[in-house]
Amino acid sequence: MAERSDPNSKLIAENRRARFDFAIEYDLEAGIMLHGSEVKSLRKGGSNIAESYASVEGGELWLINGYIAPYLQANLFPHEERRRRKLLVSKKELSRLHSAVGREGMTIVPMKWYFNDKGIVKVKLAVAKGKKAADKRETSAKRDWDRQKSRIMKQGVKGML
Repeated sequence: MAERSDPNSKLIAENRRARFDFAIEYDLEAGIMLHGSEVKSLRKGGSNIAESYASVEGGELWLINGYIAPYLQANLFPHEERRRRKLLVSKKELSRLHSAVGREGMTIVPMKWYFNDKGIVKVKLAVAKGKKAADKRETSAKRDWDRQKSRIMKQGVKGML
């Protein structure tokens, strides 16, 4: 019997360009502190993390420049669309991220926002290094070759049948 996906588990926003712009070393999951109207807005859709990043400041991890659309029904206490949001990670992860950013020159990039199985908003973060233009061309050429190779294999299989 096929497994049913949980209706609470849902992708909110994805940073698809991050894999093109950065060489990803490792990733981790973090919680995020949100206001009530922000959660309701995320449930409706309308968010963007393409231009955002995370930063370790004052012993805390912050998401900077993440966009959450305004929730129209929250007219008394609306939220700011691009406010800094605190990310929740363990102390061990925080020190690991701080050393990666400080010593190794890495960047913390949010890959996606999603609701987990319990209906809680989570952020998948990646610790990554920026790619140069040549690396981006190499990645693009490898992707094109893989696509072409799969076409050739598919045509070969059809020719045999």
